[in-house]
Amino acid sequence: MSLADLLDELEVAKDSQKAGPMEAYMRHQFSFLGIAAPERNVLYKKYFLSAKKTKVIDWDFVDTCWEKEPREYQYVAANYLKAMQSYLTKDDLPKLEHLVVTKSWWDTVDILDRVVGSLVADHPELEEVILKWSISDNIWLRRVAIDHQLLRKEKTDIQLMEKILLNNLNQTEFFINKAIGWALRDYSKTNPDWVASFIEKNKERMAELSINEASKYL
Repeated sequence: MSLADLLDELEVAKDSQKAGPMEAYMRHQFSFLGIAAPERNVLYKKYFLSAKKTKVIDWDFVDTCWEKEPREYQYVAANYLKAMQSYLTKDDLPKLEHLVVTKSWWDTVDILDRVVGSLVADHPELEEVILKWSISDNIWLRRVAIDHQLLRKEKTDIQLMEKILLNNLNQTEFFINKAIGWALRDYSKTNPDWVASFIEKNKERMAELSINEASKYL
């Protein structure tokens, strides 16, 4: 079963009536085939199960998807990497960085942050790179740095998270402030006292959006 066949199936499944609303939702930044997430997930399943058996990431496939125009092809690549994340090596981080900063928007970046997070968890020596991302001029690299530890619960590196968050206070960028809120809200389910203390110490430098998101479960 070839991954290229998946791209053919996507083309067959396109729906122009659904494409318009999807394009509008994404502020007309991308064209769409008109295939909603549940339908895409059904198409992915058999191909990704087969791909896992190879235990090797097909970066040519990823690059092909990223170069194509309708947005669904980027979703294919991002979700393929998520399915294959256990086979990433530390040398793949620059490739992931390229994807984060290319055709960037929250929809793909919020899939890739989990992929990056898995890689960094397996290779803690990459934390230095993530710290550099947290002060990047590129807001999407910052967003990935902020949220790459989502769902780690007790395995969260609190010191690393605090450094990254402090690097991103006093921001006016919506996507950064939202990410700060999400990171804190997620960790508040595990360590609410730490999150409450962080907010109290830094509330003068935190956006209201970040505080509201972070406080949801406190």
